[in-house]
Amino acid sequence: MANELYPVFLKVHQFDTLIIGGGEVGLEKLTFLLKSSPSAKITLVGQSIKDEIKKLAAQHGSVRLFERGYFNEDLTGMQIVIAATENNETNDAIYKEAKRRDILVNVADTPELCDFYMGSIVNKGDLKIAISTNGKSPTVAKRLKEVLNNVLPEEIDDLLQNMRLIRDSLKSNFGEKVKKLNQITESLVSKNKTQSQ
Repeated sequence: MANELYPVFLKVHQFDTLIIGGGEVGLEKLTFLLKSSPSAKITLVGQSIKDEIKKLAAQHGSVRLFERGYFNEDLTGMQIVIAATENNETNDAIYKEAKRRDILVNVADTPELCDFYMGSIVNKGDLKIAISTNGKSPTVAKRLKEVLNNVLPEEIDDLLQNMRLIRDSLKSNFGEKVKKLNQITESLVSKNKTQSQ
């Protein structure tokens, strides 16, 4: 079966996100979102909320916690929903209600109930690389993340900042800019090819 995923990078801080579940899975999803987008607007609802979640929320003013059961009304005004309870029936009900309201939904560890996956992310300054295995193996994605983190130098962000300055200084039209920037960056690929031979 073909991989139908289309990768995008969302400006999550511009969306209202709901995480339902205050346990270990909820903590994982909250941590993942805040690592990528520290100012993400997140509401987390959980019957019981782990202390680690409370500590993390205290460090991020954009996170609201409600220690109580989930209600369908919690979905009102949300654009992204992550169902992270440990109850399959509850997760299934959240999925159905989110779909009824046309809200993007991710049900943790249930690929068939996901509009999107939360892949592994490599982050080096402004460089961000997302890795997905189409829901097949988050463990493989995690290992690939480790490899890329080790291979990519920390100085890659300096290169990105310099390339932006070069791009901004070019006075030609878009096509000419692309051609010039391709010539400049071609040496990066050719050096790596030479070193690997």
